[in-house]
Amino acid sequence: MAFYRSQVLVCGGTGCTSSESMVILQNLKNEIKKHGIENEIEVVRTGCFGLCELGPIVIVYPEGAFYSKVKPEDVPELVEEHLVKGRILKRLVYHEAMEDDRIKSLNNFGFYKKQFRIALRNCGVIDPENIDEYIAFDGYKALEKVLTEMTPEQVVKVVKESGLRGRGGGGFPTGIKWELTAKEKADQKYIICNADEGDPGAFMDRSVLEGDPHSVLEAMAIGGYAIGASKGFIYVRAEYPIAVQRLEVAIKQAREYGLLGDDILGTGFSFDIELRLGSGAFVCGEETALMQSIEGRRGMPVPKPPFPAQSGLWKKPTVINNVETYANIPAIILNGAQWFRSIGTEKSPGTKVFALGGKITNTGLVEIPMGTTLREIIFEIGGGIPKGKKFKAVQTGGPSGGCITSEHLDTPIEYDTLTALGSMMGSGGMIVMDEDNCMVDVARFFLDFTRDESCGKCTPCRIGTKRMLEILEKITQGKGTLEDIDKLEELAKEIKASALCGLGQTAPNPVLSTLKYFRDEYIAHVVDKKCPAGVCKALMKYTIVDDICKKCGICAKACPVGAITGKVKEHFEINQDKCVKCGACMEKCPFKAIVKK
Repeated sequence: MAFYRSQVLVCGGTGCTSSESMVILQNLKNEIKKHGIENEIEVVRTGCFGLCELGPIVIVYPEGAFYSKVKPEDVPELVEEHLVKGRILKRLVYHEAMEDDRIKSLNNFGFYKKQFRIALRNCGVIDPENIDEYIAFDGYKALEKVLTEMTPEQVVKVVKESGLRGRGGGGFPTGIKWELTAKEKADQKYIICNADEGDPGAFMDRSVLEGDPHSVLEAMAIGGYAIGASKGFIYVRAEYPIAVQRLEVAIKQAREYGLLGDDILGTGFSFDIELRLGSGAFVCGEETALMQSIEGRRGMPVPKPPFPAQSGLWKKPTVINNVETYANIPAIILNGAQWFRSIGTEKSPGTKVFALGGKITNTGLVEIPMGTTLREIIFEIGGGIPKGKKFKAVQTGGPSGGCITSEHLDTPIEYDTLTALGSMMGSGGMIVMDEDNCMVDVARFFLDFTRDESCGKCTPCRIGTKRMLEILEKITQGKGTLEDIDKLEELAKEIKASALCGLGQTAPNPVLSTLKYFRDEYIAHVVDKKCPAGVCKALMKYTIVDDICKKCGICAKACPVGAITGKVKEHFEINQDKCVKCGACMEKCPFKAIVKK
């Protein structure tokens, strides 16, 4: 076994990989070899560190130096200074990671300080394609425990007592789902991992699969033992190539180690897992549509009951949970139900992973105890709103969720509180908006998404979302009326009450929540024919402020359609009929003489 004086961790998640982190990794290996210290330094590709805004990230241990926004051309200097001469390369260290020339622990700076990692415990820590590293961090120890020390009933009891709720949508208790399926009598049962993460801006499940795939395999095997299933399927979207590749590697390794397949650990229990790739249909995140897709049919929801626990995949009893839900299972088995219940709140125990995006300083992946407030997430962990802008709202739950305003920033995050505000936990997308966001346009964006993603099986979703989108487009184009707002609200409520599946039933949420909290913006669009945020192009115009204008003509040269006319040192004006609202003139004017109204 090799011993190294230093270990260099390089983020291998999708975000950093797209910014050449794998080129950085290879450059590190080359430079280290060039200096003849390859037997002293280990370079490890890991999963996501979470702080995506600063990627590509490289962390050097044992010092814990947190290097951010590293470029391939930085590598020679990094190796020379830190790994050869033993000096921290300060210019690349994240400013919060140092204090008085001393390296701070990750847990001591803003983004990580209030996090508590259970589902993400191994992400950014281990090589996701090395089963030995997973085992070194207690991997498969929970599986060994349940197979050698516990009955299936005891496993279900622990999961039930933990209070773990499904992390993929409505928050149904996981233990109850497992218990119902375990009680069914059948010659075959199935366990499915829903990795079809389709919400815009959501990348929680992807990051777990990329950074810690064995945790999901172990949890599925535990679930299979608990309910009496011998077969599992992971339904993952094909747009996640890194996650798919690492799952394939992990499944192969687990089989080679006797942790999947026949007679696992010599206990007589057999369980295996197959991958099924989805084609990117949002509706296939709904459990019955997902099962239809696995069976080779078109992914469309079917009415319930019967529920999957009674009649699921190929009409056999089936458990379906999402990636994050499974990622919690091994830790619960090893630490106990009461340990898990001690984290979070009474009705929402444990932690929740959120993909924090939008108008936020620290874009990235965070895992916080349930009960943490929105204010803590946005302004302490997230670092607040960039460029001194004012916070306006946060959308949780993606297209199925709703907007939450500044007056609710101190709301503790848990399933029931978010639902009460007209939003939902969903899978964990959290999009922050500032004063420059138009809430009518936000609602239009999400309706456009759900209209496109509707499977078309039921009339309320197929036609209702289309009609809602038409009304929203009419309003954003300045052609709406007060009657249209009333129609929009009435239609949203009807669809919510009558659509077949969760996609259709929650599609109106963005509209209903923006109407509830930002009705004044809708009224401004239809009565004043103005977009207060200056986003809706049909309702805005660029004008030149004569008192500020220096009559230089820079704006006219910048205009791509020749909408600005005038003479240097005399006068310039914008022809509103020709203006395409591109903003090039305002961007190029060095005197800020052009304003958007």
